[in-house]
Amino acid sequence: MRQSNRLKQGGRIERSRRLTFTFNGNSYEGYAGDTLASALLANGVDIVNRSFKYSRPRGIVAAGAEEPNAVVQLGSSEPSQVPNVRATQQALYEGLSARSTNGWPNVQRDLMGLIGKLGGKMMPPGFYYKTFMAPASMWLTYERYIRKSAGLGRSPGESDPDIYDHLNRHCDVLVIGAGPAGLTSALVAARSGARVIVCDEQEEMGGSLLASHQALDERPAADWLSDVLAEMEANANVTLLARTTANGYHDHNFVTLHERRTEHLADTAPMVNGRRQARSRLHRVRAGRVIMATGAHERPLVYAGNDIPGNFLAGAISTYIRRYAVVPGNKLVLSTANDDGYRAALDWLDAGREVVAVADARQAPDGALVEAVRSRGVRIIDGAAVIEAHGENRVSSVRVAPIDAAAFRISGEIETLKCDTVASSGGFSPVIHLASHTGSRPSWNDDIIGFIPSLPKGMLAAGSAQGLHELGAVLRDGAAVGAAAVRDLALDAAEVEVPQVASLHESAAMALFQVPHDKPTLRAPKQFVDLQNDVTAAAIELATREGFESIEHVKRYTAMGFGTDQGKLGNINGMAIAARCLGRTIPEVGTTVFRPNYTPVTFGAIVGRHCRELFDPERYTALHQWHVENGAEFEEVGQWKRPWYFPRTAKGKRETMHEAVARECLAVREGVGILDASTLGKIDIQGPDAREFLGRVYTNKWAKLPVGRVRYGLMCKDDGMVMDDGTTSCLAEDHFLMTTSTGGAAAVLEWLELWHQTEWPELDLTMSSVTDHWATMTVTGPKARDLLAELTDIDLDRDAFRFMDWREGKVAGVPARVFRISFTGELAYEINVQARAAMHVWKALFAHGEKYDLTPYGTETMHVLRAEKGFIIAGQDTDGSVTPEDLGMQWAVGYDKPFSWIGKRALTRPDTVRKDRKQLVGLRPKDASVVLEEGAQIVLDPQHAIPMPMVGHVTSSYYSPTLESGFALAVVKGGHERMGETVYLPMADGKVHEAEIVSTIFVDPKGERQNV
Repeated sequence: MRQSNRLKQGGRIERSRRLTFTFNGNSYEGYAGDTLASALLANGVDIVNRSFKYSRPRGIVAAGAEEPNAVVQLGSSEPSQVPNVRATQQALYEGLSARSTNGWPNVQRDLMGLIGKLGGKMMPPGFYYKTFMAPASMWLTYERYIRKSAGLGRSPGESDPDIYDHLNRHCDVLVIGAGPAGLTSALVAARSGARVIVCDEQEEMGGSLLASHQALDERPAADWLSDVLAEMEANANVTLLARTTANGYHDHNFVTLHERRTEHLADTAPMVNGRRQARSRLHRVRAGRVIMATGAHERPLVYAGNDIPGNFLAGAISTYIRRYAVVPGNKLVLSTANDDGYRAALDWLDAGREVVAVADARQAPDGALVEAVRSRGVRIIDGAAVIEAHGENRVSSVRVAPIDAAAFRISGEIETLKCDTVASSGGFSPVIHLASHTGSRPSWNDDIIGFIPSLPKGMLAAGSAQGLHELGAVLRDGAAVGAAAVRDLALDAAEVEVPQVASLHESAAMALFQVPHDKPTLRAPKQFVDLQNDVTAAAIELATREGFESIEHVKRYTAMGFGTDQGKLGNINGMAIAARCLGRTIPEVGTTVFRPNYTPVTFGAIVGRHCRELFDPERYTALHQWHVENGAEFEEVGQWKRPWYFPRTAKGKRETMHEAVARECLAVREGVGILDASTLGKIDIQGPDAREFLGRVYTNKWAKLPVGRVRYGLMCKDDGMVMDDGTTSCLAEDHFLMTTSTGGAAAVLEWLELWHQTEWPELDLTMSSVTDHWATMTVTGPKARDLLAELTDIDLDRDAFRFMDWREGKVAGVPARVFRISFTGELAYEINVQARAAMHVWKALFAHGEKYDLTPYGTETMHVLRAEKGFIIAGQDTDGSVTPEDLGMQWAVGYDKPFSWIGKRALTRPDTVRKDRKQLVGLRPKDASVVLEEGAQIVLDPQHAIPMPMVGHVTSSYYSPTLESGFALAVVKGGHERMGETVYLPMADGKVHEAEIVSTIFVDPKGERQNV
């Protein structure tokens, strides 16, 4: 377990804490403070994965979130499996177990690698659109092998033992990134008295300072860093969140942060005082101002063989050497187009290794870093670049040649150099992803050779995120941005002394993205742009030749930027290559769209505690305990626990649901029953324009509904299809109470608010959900009036209190609103009281109702009773494709209303007036004992060859003890014109049921019962 690439001293690791871990079944050793990537490099592991498309051997390239190759499967047991973890971001811990996500039978000898050797011809861009299409009979075979070869990891096959949580936060200033710019911004904001949150995705805060040579105020950068962090940790207004990635920026400075709380400790979160700790946490932050100090990603150069293990970013070389005391090779060739790349050469030399040569694409570079490397005897080849790397499982040599970047050609003799490591640097791309999440498009800046962010309101950018890379300038900019943020919040900005940094003379950087080869791009060895998705320069060139000119189309055709890294390394190079091929500039080609999440987030963190029994909240009515005590069986309706039916037990035998429902139905039809209808959605609508608003959202008229009356209404989506239904009561001229279905309450309120806020903001009204405020008890049946009269001071006389009236009074001594509404077709009263008084009124009704044999009934009985009357349930008898006329409810549509209500125009489309649309009808089975299956398909000819033409389906089906027969509601093509016809319902077991199309109203077609 010898760490062959580990330096004997240096770095920020804890050499006193040795840690053992396994990778691909092999045991290795590292130190506390390592990442999995640095520990693998320390142990000389070159191949960490196989590429997605071509199964080529891949090694570590970067040192942070931009790493495209070192994506591993983490976890030593099945429940703890986590796919697609970046080794560069995973802290090492004792017992860590990881595997490569691709490679069969193993990552060293992958049989799929044979495809990689031929992949340029077999799998060009878009091959998946053009192949495996025929013969169709082979598709299942194709699919099995395609799925086996694809993917970047696997989901665990057992339940996750860990817990996750969410936290809502508010702050004045949120600083994203704790590098030099972010820390100076945060320091200014903290000293100004602002509430500050600082987050950083790394294990330690400090960003580039963690591996910096430079001194701040003539002290090591680490000393200044320690002082700043100590001051902020001592400030009660500051929250520091390490290992926390800002994954999404949303409207109004709402930012989601993913904090990896215990993922650096073990496979599963540890137990503390008998309680398991959260593995990760999602912070939902509302900030007054957001400072994006996210830094910049170094761009690699695109050259042939740039994916062979041993190719690194120059900055990653420096990070591994200075921060982790790991030097990942012996003989280095550096290919650069800027001065920063020379830092890697200096660090390599300081580590006691050989720098074979530096190929600098610029002519006569003379910066301070250049001269420092030259003074140490390193050969610098001006105007040249590495054009190709050679090697099988590790770089063995490179070809270096003079290049003419403007003409995109080789301009001199090619030289071969022996080496085992290549470092490249093509410049720096500001990390602008978050600023783009709300749709802002960045703009190209030739001075920094990169895109800079277009900032949404409330966001500021600092340091390298806006193109400043020199450390002194970054620190000064961070302080200035911090001061601007607190001044925006009407606070006095504190003075902060920015540390002095010695400036270095630098040569101008050169714009170089793809290095030319001595062969044309399409014939040269593969030059990779997107390493994770195996997108090559040839693929981009081919895409442009095939007519894809939009960068978004190029992205989709080639899969550039589709990976879990979202093209952090490759996108700019890919855009530049597309621009060259199209004869355009980079700003003319533009960027692709960055979307949340910035890096992958586990489903556990997204879900938080909302899983298992907490996945969906359970809502209970004020009468729930009574239902439990009286043996109710429950069903879940829109998060509510509603009584389904109330089985009784007699002589040791408990009723079945069928028996209980039959008894409850007859009790309502013949005596009196009571239903807890508290779950119905209730929306309180007030304002001088409330009546006008109702007329626009409902299909029928509301202008003349008097106070004290109730009206039934249908609500359509803008496509003319029924969305919901319910009654609305006029409580005063400018005050209405709308009821909705239980499951549709939230959606209806959201729909109403959408139209009010976006289409009719001039209407003066307010809407509030009052569903939980009021308990609703429906007393229904021929004896309902007699029972209620014993408990109320309201005049219940038929003429004084008509059907579809409402009255205010007292019930059982409690103030109440009573509505004479019926969902059963029987005489019925809906009693609304404040929820806290519901149990008192309910028990009073049962005390007086004993002599009437008052019977509680549940939702199943309610469904039977309403279906007997042909009353619809939105979402069951409608499915988003049914109009009011399809339901036979033209009577609820006001075609002559002065204002065009939502959906009216759609009902005049040719499609919605077709005669053969599916229309609601009743079905009476020829065999009275048959209860048709809901969802059963309806055909006209049961002898027709399969596939049979289907003309409709059953939407509701029950057995009616009143009818002593099964019956159903269904939608049938042209059903309104098919009354009396026989239809057939073939079942899966081979049986075929016959049914007659009849009216939807099975009981009391004249409506006499509800009007008594």
